[in-house]
Amino acid sequence: MNALDSLMDGFGTALTPLNLLWAAVGVLLGTAIGVLPGIGPAMAVALLLPVTYGLDPTGAFIMFAGIYYGAMFGGSTTSILLNTPGESAAVVAAMEGNPMAKSGRGAQALAAAAIGHFAGGMVGTLLLVALAPTVADLAVDIGAPDYFAIMVLAFIAVTSVLGSSRIRGMASLLIGLTIGLVGLDRMTGQQRLTFGSLQLADGVDVVIVAVGLFAIGEALWVAAHLRRRPPDPIPVGRPWLGRADVRRTWKSWVRGPFIGFPFGAIPAGGAEIPTFLSYVTEKRLSKHKDEWGKGAIEGVAGPESAASASAAGTLVSMLTLGLPTTAVAAVMLAAFQQYGIQPGPLLFEREPDLVWGLIASLFVGMVLLLALNLPLAPVWAKLLRIPRPYLYAGIMFFAAVGAYAVGGEVIDLVILLVIGLIGFGMRRYGLPVLPAVIGVILGPAAEQQLRRALQISDGSVTGLADTPFSVIVYAVVVLLLAWPLVRKALPRKGAGT
Repeated sequence: MNALDSLMDGFGTALTPLNLLWAAVGVLLGTAIGVLPGIGPAMAVALLLPVTYGLDPTGAFIMFAGIYYGAMFGGSTTSILLNTPGESAAVVAAMEGNPMAKSGRGAQALAAAAIGHFAGGMVGTLLLVALAPTVADLAVDIGAPDYFAIMVLAFIAVTSVLGSSRIRGMASLLIGLTIGLVGLDRMTGQQRLTFGSLQLADGVDVVIVAVGLFAIGEALWVAAHLRRRPPDPIPVGRPWLGRADVRRTWKSWVRGPFIGFPFGAIPAGGAEIPTFLSYVTEKRLSKHKDEWGKGAIEGVAGPESAASASAAGTLVSMLTLGLPTTAVAAVMLAAFQQYGIQPGPLLFEREPDLVWGLIASLFVGMVLLLALNLPLAPVWAKLLRIPRPYLYAGIMFFAAVGAYAVGGEVIDLVILLVIGLIGFGMRRYGLPVLPAVIGVILGPAAEQQLRRALQISDGSVTGLADTPFSVIVYAVVVLLLAWPLVRKALPRKGAGT
């Protein structure tokens, strides 16, 4: 009942007229930015982060939650209409959604995605309400060795599920860890990688890193491969679902959250794995196997529901442990830090009004998302008619404005361009961007927890694994690293025939 009472208080905060306005504006802006080709939720949130700076913390995060979910749906819209996923979690939506759009059923695909986001977000947020306080209570007893073990798990999980190879994922993580070293050592005050520049003493702001890697890197990549004639937009009619479509999709909407939420709640790297698992599950359970690959609506409904529930799950680890397991969560953590708030086990005690107002606003945001985007889907399709040179020129402009707004220093624009060039190079050589962002956020924190654990154990390495929790986490890490080798060693079916 304690969590329920707190949630009711949160609704009292979230349903005030001003906060309702911020939630609606966030959903609208997030969808408008996320629907543009090549822009995913992480980039949309990073671009719109400066918009929330003038608000009080509660209003800012309510608007931020709207931007988050609006951008997720916008990324799926781009994936379905243009076969251009804004992020890796939207790849699965393109597998069945784009064939549906090409066959004239884009409206149904968008509706299935919107309702899937609504169902997954609702169930995922209910699980967040039920589990987050419990996780927070357990997290109070977690020490430095346990935190470091969890961060190692987050590093390994993120790098192992993204990109074409683990080596490239590790290389991306190394880039992020290197950028995270810039600035003053937190424990000794010694300058590292500042090259004598006082402007770099405070380190590189994670917002600049996120905008540079995502927005600038993507804009430069598209500019390098820009075709003379932009692709023709796919027309989208009125989004609606017939009775046959609903009968085929309602079970997928229900199954998705229970696949997606656990992967979001634990430091396991976001929505990529659960969306693929949901796709495989729906394909195996489908009675229309001949439609798969040609536009099976269950292949849109299930993964989108799983992705939305996974997004709610990521808030569990971010709010209770301060661990961002996705790029969006990393940017949200940066937003908390801008207001001097540190997510962690004590957040629910120190900032209850903000936390429960944020959680309640997720429910409100889901309703607004469904109400706004079902009738506005044709409008988002018209945005895609903007010529790509103008589109990405606008992205560059807003990215520069956002980076300058962070600190008001010209050096921030130089850093933005340099990191943008790094992002371009990462795309050129197939390095995933997410591990780099995770490295920038978690790198300094992991170093601090490592040094604390070693200080507690008088420099003994065994102090890193002297608790049952840390031993279990390291066992999971070993399993993640060893499983590909074990899988190769196992005999394949039919190998001896």
